Amino acid sequence: MNIEVRERKSIKYYYLAHSYRKFGKVRKIRVYLGRNLTKKDLDIKVSEAQGKLRESLAKIKKIRDPYKVALSESELAELEKLTSAGRIKLTHLSEDDWLKFTEAFTYDTNAIEGSTVEQKEVINILEKNEWPDKSKEEISETFGVADAVKYIRETEEELSIELIKELHRIVFKNSKSFAGTLRKIGEEVAVIDSKHNIIHRGAPSSSIVSLLNELIAWYKANKHKYPPLVLAAVVHNQFENIHPFRDGNGRVGRLILINILLKHELPPVNIELENRAEYYNALQRYELDGDIRPTIVLLLKEYRRLKRNLKV
Repeated sequence: MNIEVRERKSIKYYYLAHSYRKFGKVRKIRVYLGRNLTKKDLDIKVSEAQGKLRESLAKIKKIRDPYKVALSESELAELEKLTSAGRIKLTHLSEDDWLKFTEAFTYDTNAIEGSTVEQKEVINILEKNEWPDKSKEEISETFGVADAVKYIRETEEELSIELIKELHRIVFKNSKSFAGTLRKIGEEVAVIDSKHNIIHRGAPSSSIVSLLNELIAWYKANKHKYPPLVLAAVVHNQFENIHPFRDGNGRVGRLILINILLKHELPPVNIELENRAEYYNALQRYELDGDIRPTIVLLLKEYRRLKRNLKV
């Protein structure tokens, strides 16, 4: 670690910096200390910042090997079936199926994040434009998620920073002032449970763009190597680890998951509210030890339900 000083208009700005190597490239992470600091103040700030810098470095992790924890033979067989001639095909979904999926996904993905709009109310909003007695933010996000599903059905764009920002903008354009904008330098986020315990910290704001670019590069390099469901699971979970937005990362992450499946000619998958605890546990298992298996198991379960509903 070293101290960097930048001077602008006779004002000195101090940073604690550390260089590290990742994917064969030398990168640097910085923590802002203050400006025009005395030697005593600088020593105090450096001591405080060292812990933050170590914590930030701990968040900058490589994408894990998807098969670090082996799947069972039956799970591997299901994955194989999804990518074979006997899979559930995207063409099996009629326009009525898409409407039902959009309504179910809109309800579940918003409810997972705490929306109070009920399932019947979602249907009335989207089919009849009837607004319940709920906040305008929740109603606008109901329309926003449905519009985002329509967008990923129509767009030819695969995983990219532009797509990620556009999905966020569509969902939150009428509810969040920062819709479509990645976290700025200094905007750090954490996920807190009902007991006020921090269960997840997003990646350092200074690393968001580089981490997203690495994720996109990983996807492009491996999109013909792994089954689509594995690709979608890894990208979704890694995206949630990065947490590039101040809020709304869960909904955008689940839309990205669907986009990857559609681009590989698989139907979309909906993570239902009743499986929220299993979903969060799967995310934590990936973050803590790189175990993608719980996420794949959950997605296979959701696909079984889809297959029963489609009767194929």
